[in-house]
Amino acid sequence: MDINFPLILVVLTFATGIIWLGDRLFLRPRREAAWQESGGAVAAGGSDAPEGAAPTADEDEQAGPPEPYLVDLSRSFFPVLAIVLVLRSFLVEPFQIPSGSMLPTLEVGDFILVNKYAYGLRLPVLGTEIVEIGDPERGDIMVFRFPEDGKTNYIKRVVGLPGDRIRYDNKTLYINGEEVPTRFVAHLPPFEMLEEQLGDVEHHIYRNLGSRGGAGEGEWIVPDGHYFMMGDNRDNSNDSRFWGMVPDEMVVGKAFLIWMQWPSLTSLPSFDRVGSID
Repeated sequence: MDINFPLILVVLTFATGIIWLGDRLFLRPRREAAWQESGGAVAAGGSDAPEGAAPTADEDEQAGPPEPYLVDLSRSFFPVLAIVLVLRSFLVEPFQIPSGSMLPTLEVGDFILVNKYAYGLRLPVLGTEIVEIGDPERGDIMVFRFPEDGKTNYIKRVVGLPGDRIRYDNKTLYINGEEVPTRFVAHLPPFEMLEEQLGDVEHHIYRNLGSRGGAGEGEWIVPDGHYFMMGDNRDNSNDSRFWGMVPDEMVVGKAFLIWMQWPSLTSLPSFDRVGSID
């Protein structure tokens, strides 16, 4: 079962905030008035206390009516939840790479950071852009919600921008009729590694030596407000060649940093791959 963490975070933040604010504005004044009318203030001061004596710590704690448990809990958690919500929704969000579709750039178990404001500030959960800052550029590694379910996070490289004509034929990528430049780097059976240039971005891709062209071949026109995404592991990537374009409202952010590598709970985390993402 998929857990919608952003939705849970939003609900908890608003729930604790409403409880805390509602108590402070409406319930707490009534509770304090009722407590004073019942003689609580006198009882807390202590009728046997020496004249002029300072109140003890226990007496300070009883200088008002007891706070309901739910209110105390909300008051403690609301600031923490609010800070996490702001940071995660508008600044930076962590993700873990679950598959090898972005090899060799990203490996299974890489923990990455995603810039949430590079492509504009968006409402949490809804994804609606509220402040325009920038647009995805060719060659960016972008996190987005899978268009077919609207909730599963995917990560691929931006290949096609709105208006582009994309063609993939015999393991060769063409954009607007021009072949994307590649340079052979190494044989790494069962792959060969190539250096590809997408716009101003130079990066490495894998092509499977044991398979021939055919899978994922075709030609597409990228509509306005959409992006054509491909994995760097070209023969082992479920991307726009198979399920179509990514609409702007599904954009999550731009991946920019690997901060840890931890492929499984049975292994130790490693920081050998810490660095920026190309």
